Amino acid sequence: MTGRRRTRTAPPTRPRRARATLLSAAALAACASIAVGCGVVPGVMGGSGDDTIKVMTWAPQDTAATNKPGMPALAQAYARWVNAHGGIKGHKLTVLTCNDHNDTVGAAQCARRAAKENVVAVVGSYSQHGRSFLAPLEAAGIPYIGGYGVTDDEFTSPDSYPINGGAPALFAGLGQQLGNKCGPVSLIRPDTVAGDQLPVLLDSGLKKESHAAADDQRAAEDATEYSGQAKRALDRATSNPQSTGCVVTALGDRTDTFMDSFRRSRGDYPKVGTGTVLGSVDQSRIDASGGKSGPYEGAYVTGWYPVASDPRWDPMHKVIKEQAFGDNRIDPADAGVQTTWIAYNVFKQIVESLGGDVTSSAIRQTLDNGLKVTTGRLTPTLSWRFEDLIAAVDFPRLVNAHVTFQVVRQGQLVPADDGRFRDVSETLENADQH
Repeated sequence: MTGRRRTRTAPPTRPRRARATLLSAAALAACASIAVGCGVVPGVMGGSGDDTIKVMTWAPQDTAATNKPGMPALAQAYARWVNAHGGIKGHKLTVLTCNDHNDTVGAAQCARRAAKENVVAVVGSYSQHGRSFLAPLEAAGIPYIGGYGVTDDEFTSPDSYPINGGAPALFAGLGQQLGNKCGPVSLIRPDTVAGDQLPVLLDSGLKKESHAAADDQRAAEDATEYSGQAKRALDRATSNPQSTGCVVTALGDRTDTFMDSFRRSRGDYPKVGTGTVLGSVDQSRIDASGGKSGPYEGAYVTGWYPVASDPRWDPMHKVIKEQAFGDNRIDPADAGVQTTWIAYNVFKQIVESLGGDVTSSAIRQTLDNGLKVTTGRLTPTLSWRFEDLIAAVDFPRLVNAHVTFQVVRQGQLVPADDGRFRDVSETLENADQH
């Protein structure tokens, strides 16, 4: 990994783990005192006394906002594939799934179910409610491996092991990508807690390129039209006749809805550029919106991974074809599906490295002690030792701040340059999150 690293001798997050351990011990003592079973002893085997490893993957499904049904579907397909090939180090893999319904109650319920079911890890999941699900996981000692990275909490919890830079890296990277290509920039983002961090992150990247801050517009993430936001964005983007402005949209599943309003509102406005991140757009959405004649043509896009057509994704395509052919929930171009694929390959390497039982505590200890994990060059080599954390104060668990710059040309997402990873560690370190 490149970028500056921390030099302190002890991580600031350890006291949180100690508190979680004390809470867990207190809960167990309370359970024992009333002679009932209530929860899971941290570190128990993820099964029912056999050689089964049990994990969980969750994501929102069938909601009015962002949905990621492909993530649990891919997780189950991965389990079928790995079990058909002898399991992981002889262990059968069982994947439980949960729908967090895009609300705090649902997220907490998924986490409590993970504890009740004695899973050894939550792998490759998506939720906007980090505070709701991480506290139960910490109390039960369950590691959260390869979450989507949509909340700050995933980059602060001592039991979170992120595989990408999440929203922080994407928006810092997008700011850098747009900084020397656009005039005035307008950002349309969700009016949510998760959305509140995006302007600061985008501005950190713009500032890196000596660009002015973006105009920040909040929008309901479940709206049915965005004509007001589209008009204001166009006014802002065309406010300087000497340069071509850009409109950035980050509304998840509602990005298409905004782009429809944007296209209708464009009218006689001068041409403006557009920018977004993977997760708000992917190749399937570009195709569905008209390809090269659609609103995304020419858009600048920042992602965590290589473009979906890159041959490094071939092993994932093979598993999908073998175990989930015809499952239209799984879109291999979706960033959530890609994240889940990488997270499960990381988990497989963790299990293969263990010398004894597969337990939640053994997994955490192995990762904290510096296991290095490769991902088929879909990310840099990953390691979660304290020395590997970047020096971004607000994201102390972030180990991979690499992004890729992409662009839509002739209706296809292609590398904007030579396809190389860009490390935005320094940009994040300098971001003012206060």
